[in-house]
Amino acid sequence: MAKVLGLGGVFFKAKDPAALTAWYQRVLGFPASDYGVMFPHPEVGFTLWSPFKADTTYFEPSTNPYMINFLVDDIDGVIAAAAEQGVEPTGRQDESYGRFAWFVDPEGAKVEIWQPLEEASG
Repeated sequence: MAKVLGLGGVFFKAKDPAALTAWYQRVLGFPASDYGVMFPHPEVGFTLWSPFKADTTYFEPSTNPYMINFLVDDIDGVIAAAAEQGVEPTGRQDESYGRFAWFVDPEGAKVEIWQPLEEASG
């Protein structure tokens, strides 16, 4: 039987796509092109598709009805690079399955970064 293998992309509207892309390049180091950013399939971690209840507060302080999660290899390095651009995380948290931090992008979307622990990588 044919099946879905994972997340193929995240597509969304933006008020200023070029400025938003530039922010992600500066703050999170995205290797952007004219088509967006193509990430190779990671050797660690996984892609999670997870609907939340309509009244969740997990996406706060954003009022957008979505949150984007990015897998990272060095959460402290990503946070330090963001700080060099004047962007501080809105929170940090360590769990048994990985380390997390959150930012809000210029369009108001909550962005979660996740560094999985070895045992959580597959």
